[in-house]
Amino acid sequence: MRSPLQAALHIPFYQSFRTLGYPRLLPMNYTFLVSTVCNSRCLTCNIWRQRHRDLTLSEWEQVFTSLGTSPFWVTVSGGEPFLQDHLADMVIALDKICRPTIINIPTNSLLLDEVKFQTQKILSHAKTPQFIINLSLDGVGETHDRVRGIPGNFEAVMQNYRNLKKLQPKFSNFIIGFHSVISNFNIDQTRELFDFVFRLEPDQYLTEIAEERAELDTVGLSLTPTFTEYAESIDYLIAKMTRHKYKGFGKITRAFRFQYYQFVKNWLQGKPLLPDYAGFASCEISSFGQVWPSCIKAENLGNVRSANYDFPCIWFGKKAQKVRQQIKTHGTSYPLANAFYSSALHHYPTLAQVAWKILFP
Repeated sequence: MRSPLQAALHIPFYQSFRTLGYPRLLPMNYTFLVSTVCNSRCLTCNIWRQRHRDLTLSEWEQVFTSLGTSPFWVTVSGGEPFLQDHLADMVIALDKICRPTIINIPTNSLLLDEVKFQTQKILSHAKTPQFIINLSLDGVGETHDRVRGIPGNFEAVMQNYRNLKKLQPKFSNFIIGFHSVISNFNIDQTRELFDFVFRLEPDQYLTEIAEERAELDTVGLSLTPTFTEYAESIDYLIAKMTRHKYKGFGKITRAFRFQYYQFVKNWLQGKPLLPDYAGFASCEISSFGQVWPSCIKAENLGNVRSANYDFPCIWFGKKAQKVRQQIKTHGTSYPLANAFYSSALHHYPTLAQVAWKILFP
């Protein structure tokens, strides 16, 4: 288990890995797609249409063993993760074998009893310093239900939040947040959404912009707001964040959020972006075993099933080396929060801006 300081000390080595190809390193930031099965019907996502033979718990355990203690930050995603019966056992195995510092799981809140049961099981057995559940919330009331495609989903989110808050006093490492996707389907209602979330006072709040992603089968769809629409919306959120009082680690999180939102605005304007560290410091493993440097293009580096669950064999293979060279030559970061954070951590000008925001909020 690495502290944030220990993770920071690896930054020069990942920079060298990207520039020189040495030293060869496993990623620090992983996304594990536990299943594509989903009970939402979101306007911004078609992953529920996919059907695959998902990795079993035993297969995931073999993958985790091959990763060793390289994971620092892990997102366990879907589909809807809590539809997977072995989710809690998978996360407990991940914690025991890999000892990550941060584990994050998003949920649509449609399985109230299952979320409560599996979350409590994870918290009772996993010792990760930060275990985060992010509740998807794309609008207030009917707006959320319309975007998510399920009547009554908004009320389920509110009940899920109440349920999880009751668990929180028992577990000091438990963080509850909200996550919103800003798209053409809710851009006009974002101020109402931001005001509502801040009244709830979650431990954290993150918005991401809707984009075309191969992982979600949304390539070719018109999802992304214009720069003008997004800037007006996100500047309102930034103003609220600036007025809000943050303590401890929350100050660091807010500083990175500020940089992320500016990054997205730059992306929408076609401005130069950060060097991409997907394929170097971050990656995704799909529910059916494919290893991707990024979920945006989902370029397959190999399948863990074909490699006897030996992740390093794929990560340091010829296909991965070729893709990394392409990323190094042509790649710029995408407005996916996970991808941005990995790239921002290895970009000293951005880190300097983050430090300034922490010291002078």
